[in-house]
Amino acid sequence: MEPPVSPGDSPVELTVENVESALYQLYFDPDMERKNVAQKWLTQAQTSARAWSFCWALLSPDKIPEVQFFGASTLHTKISRHWSDLPADQHESLRMQLLSHILHFSSGPKMVLTRLCVALASMALNLIPQAWSQPVADMVRAFQPQKPDSEDGSGAKAPQDPQSHCLALLELLTVLPEEFQSSRLAQARRGQLREALAGEWAVVCPMLRQLLQSQDSSNQVKEKVLRCLSSWVGLDVALGESHELVQDCFTALSNPELFDMAVETIVNAISQPDCQRYVNALVNLLPLVLGLHDQLKTAAQNGDMETSHGICRIAVAMGETHSRVLLEQVDHWQEYLALVNMILFCTGIPGHYPVSETTSSLTLTFWYTLQDDILSFEEDKQAVYLQVYRPIYFQLVDVLLHKSHYPSQEEYESWSSDDKEQFRIYRVDISDTLMYVYEMLGAELLSNLYDRLGRQLMDPQQSAVWQDTEALLFGFQSIAETIDVNYSDVIPGLIGLIPRINISNIMLADTVMYTIGSLAEWLADHPVMLGGILPMVLQGLVKPELSVSSVSTLKRICRECRLDLGPYAQDILTVSQDVLVKEIHKSSQCMWLMQALGFLLSALPAEEILGRLHSLITPHVQQLDTLAQQEPNPANKQSIIHILGMLSSLFTTLDINRQTDGLEGAASPRLTPPQSTQNPVVVVLQQVFTLIQTILSKWLHDSDVVEAVCGVFDKSVRTLLHDFGPMVAQLSEMLGQIYSAFPQASALDLARQMVHIFAGEEHHISNIRSLIEVLTSTTLNIFQQGPRDHPDIAESFMHLHAQILKRKPDLYLSDQLDVKALFYCGILSVKFPETPTVKAASMFFTEFLSRCKDVPSLGDVLQRDGKLLTETILQAVGGGSPRSLTEHFSEVLLSLNRHCPALLSQWLKETLQTPGFPSAQVSTEQKHTFTQQLLREQTNKRRVKEIVKEFSLLCRGLQGSGYSDY
Repeated sequence: MEPPVSPGDSPVELTVENVESALYQLYFDPDMERKNVAQKWLTQAQTSARAWSFCWALLSPDKIPEVQFFGASTLHTKISRHWSDLPADQHESLRMQLLSHILHFSSGPKMVLTRLCVALASMALNLIPQAWSQPVADMVRAFQPQKPDSEDGSGAKAPQDPQSHCLALLELLTVLPEEFQSSRLAQARRGQLREALAGEWAVVCPMLRQLLQSQDSSNQVKEKVLRCLSSWVGLDVALGESHELVQDCFTALSNPELFDMAVETIVNAISQPDCQRYVNALVNLLPLVLGLHDQLKTAAQNGDMETSHGICRIAVAMGETHSRVLLEQVDHWQEYLALVNMILFCTGIPGHYPVSETTSSLTLTFWYTLQDDILSFEEDKQAVYLQVYRPIYFQLVDVLLHKSHYPSQEEYESWSSDDKEQFRIYRVDISDTLMYVYEMLGAELLSNLYDRLGRQLMDPQQSAVWQDTEALLFGFQSIAETIDVNYSDVIPGLIGLIPRINISNIMLADTVMYTIGSLAEWLADHPVMLGGILPMVLQGLVKPELSVSSVSTLKRICRECRLDLGPYAQDILTVSQDVLVKEIHKSSQCMWLMQALGFLLSALPAEEILGRLHSLITPHVQQLDTLAQQEPNPANKQSIIHILGMLSSLFTTLDINRQTDGLEGAASPRLTPPQSTQNPVVVVLQQVFTLIQTILSKWLHDSDVVEAVCGVFDKSVRTLLHDFGPMVAQLSEMLGQIYSAFPQASALDLARQMVHIFAGEEHHISNIRSLIEVLTSTTLNIFQQGPRDHPDIAESFMHLHAQILKRKPDLYLSDQLDVKALFYCGILSVKFPETPTVKAASMFFTEFLSRCKDVPSLGDVLQRDGKLLTETILQAVGGGSPRSLTEHFSEVLLSLNRHCPALLSQWLKETLQTPGFPSAQVSTEQKHTFTQQLLREQTNKRRVKEIVKEFSLLCRGLQGSGYSDY
């Protein structure tokens, strides 16, 4: 419908017609832009003083519901936000008008009725308790059915519908506490109102009871009563005053139409922590909860998920919220035990989660709570409770293991991927619960699981059901994964049983693998058991569907047991080489497998390592050589990156010095082998160096390939440390060449690692110096041409120079390094919008400033351009950069104050005297205060951060806005 005028064409007179026209435009105009214009204009209309009058015209019976709704919403907006505009002498007439309209709209539309009720509730909150002492009683009175006034014969009163009036009253009483909860109120006012409303409960409660018990009340009325109680419960009304009404709610559970609302209300009522003060009320409610057990069982048998879910929620709310209080009621221990058993029934409810039941997961946190409460009692009491509840926890373990069972293969394959993922998460939750239960049941739990597994594997009929075996292993693994089982006497037996398991089923095989992995540390202490278990892992390694579990388990064994794997090394390497060549595993698992083999090779006798390393990587190097000869294309690229990634992964863990660490303790110095026996990784790198150069020559412009190449050397440098020395000269030369030809951040990052390790070694320093000079001059050219498109290069460059300043500042004595240009690069990097770049630049300046006294050229640049740095940092603090970076800027300011306080004082004075700098929001006085506070702090980093953060908020106009806490 086309409106007669467009409220977007400013100025538009604020009339009822124009408001209505704008509403039509908002609701019915297909043009989004016009809708937005209408929305904006209507929002402004609501704030105007004339809205107090036009809203009533919009509520006229002849208007469409959307217009009436806007009228009611406007009333609520005016009352809740502009209450002070209304003179006190108009309060009474407003209240009467509102009540009259609520009565009029009691039969609908519902959305208009609700908004009017919310408006009256908001009004009540403004007047209680001084100007309106008994709002609820007055509301109830206003809604009493009135006899038609027929004496004057005018027949002016329409016949009334008592049910509609009753529902309207209940709606009003329901929104009153909700409006209180959602209103913005000062703490003192909130407390005053909460107390006043809680006092009104004495009027509301009997009325709700009467309506809920009455035969005449419709389901609609009863549902509204339940909703109303739920709303008032949020005000912490005392359970002692309402427990009879809560008891009445239990009768509604037998009515299917009221069931969901009754559950919600009961759960809300008994979940209030304050209920614990009313022990008698809780004890009186217990039999009612227990009385639902039969209904629960019937629902479970019939597969009625909604009913069993609802009853379970009630039982868990009772048990979990009040477990300690109810445990302490010694006279009622049997009732609480019955409740615990009822919750245990819910945990073990028939069906597979999440496909045929969704109830069992609700109970898991209850078992944590109960256990914590039992273990928090003093010892003598605890002993009594343990006697009663330990048997239940053993039952719980059985139930949880049963619930963790996979369905049949056929059924499982019919599940959606979402169901499978939910089931996986559910099993993780069960796993966490079992781990927790171990604290209560201890070693006896593991013995119990072991005995059952033994019986199962010895009985061919039982072991045919793979789910039973899988669940028991899953239980073991859950506990062994996080609890030190090294002292458990059942582990040797378990390790002996595992090879008897038939792993033809994939799910069972997966769990077998993870179980072995969880016992890797135990195997390291008992290497004699490795021979029986490793063949199973290698058997799993050749199956693509066991990729993740078998590879991660082999990696754990190779890491933990590497010193004892000598006799098995050939088998492990043969199977691993085979699966890698056949490409059985995805790329990420290949990386893990290479890491595993790195651990394995590290622990072999030094003379064996090179030969085995060669046989492992030769097929991959040959493939790389073939790829290097071909013209670049996307498929080749992925293969090259994959092979380089495998080499990186291998070199991450292949550390022959680690063997020494392991034998002589962590404190022993890392021994560098004599130079005659070069590190095998270095030998291999030197052999493939030409091949890598060939790859780079073809892929120099592809940052992914360059990054993968740099990754190989980066991982090697980090692992080998000084053993990498023989590679420094040729790698430095190559890095300089590739960076000059096509600058990429990964080359700078690799150079930083080399500076970190080798800058202090005299025989490497000339190579390092030459490399730094090449990298720096190339990067300075990028900065001169405009570095905005290369935030990664700016970031890595700043990190590199921060590292140089930290490790070898005398590199700055070279004439080849233009210190002034570097300083300007730092200034430009601080202004980048990318957070990592700004952080790196801040780190660079912090290091730069700490070296100014030692390196004259740095001091000269600071003297000349320190004011520019100060100005740049202040601009960033004042709003030029995200607030999250303020902490890094504060470190630069602290560093300035620590190393050149007199200069900083002068620079602050000069830069801050500029009007409107760094923000128009701060006054001269505030800038002066900031300067004084900052200059006082030369050591306290935390205090400087606070000062700079405070100033930043002032500059952004956020001080006191509530944002300052974030």
